[in-house]
Amino acid sequence: MEKKRLTVRLSSGPAAVYREIRAIGEELDSIMERDPAAISRTEVALLYSGFHALLMYRAAHALHEKGWKMSARAVSQLAKFFTGIEIHPGASIGRGLFIDHGTGVVIGETAVIGDNCTLYQGVTLGGTGKQTGKRHPTLGDNVMVGAGAKLLGNFTVGSGSRIAAGAVVLADVPENATAVGVPAKVVRVAGKRVETPGAKHTPSSDLDQVNIPNPYDSEIRQLRRHIALLEERLGLEPLREDDTIEPDGSGI
Repeated sequence: MEKKRLTVRLSSGPAAVYREIRAIGEELDSIMERDPAAISRTEVALLYSGFHALLMYRAAHALHEKGWKMSARAVSQLAKFFTGIEIHPGASIGRGLFIDHGTGVVIGETAVIGDNCTLYQGVTLGGTGKQTGKRHPTLGDNVMVGAGAKLLGNFTVGSGSRIAAGAVVLADVPENATAVGVPAKVVRVAGKRVETPGAKHTPSSDLDQVNIPNPYDSEIRQLRRHIALLEERLGLEPLREDDTIEPDGSGI
């Protein structure tokens, strides 16, 4: 996926300076649109660690692209020290990335992030093992990754998808999908969701990390229905909620 990268150009001149100022303004506006706690652009510019990490990433990425990799890593480690966010200078990041809170976010060397994505605290875009080449995830545009989610390996999360908080994603996620669980399962694709009673979703809930259908709840309910049916056929009296079963030592 080819993305227009936001980097600090090493060239000089009014045109280059104007481009950078405009890009920074777009980043501030993107955060203001998505964070209800943001009071002003000044507050975001001065106090948001995710914004600071992105500014330092641009500088590090520019150095990395010029072949000054040691200097690039030094800048990225300095950003990690001050913000708690580690972005490898080799990563490719599109416009409008919002890193909310940000502490513990890790973005690997070959990760690719599309435009207008949102990452919450504790998110990892990491690799597995010691593979070389492309070994980190690719996120499409408008992807939301919930707090503590881990995306490990070389796969693609399609545009418009949501990864629930705490999920561990190890394989491709289609566009406009919702993935939940460990390992993550896709529970919604293109507006069609798995039958999970009680789950709610509205067009305004794209950043909602609570009202996401849980596939494990559905499976447990199905198991309970099967057990109740077996008890009925065998003529067994159903267990009450306060009944307990003592282990018989068989390990089963």
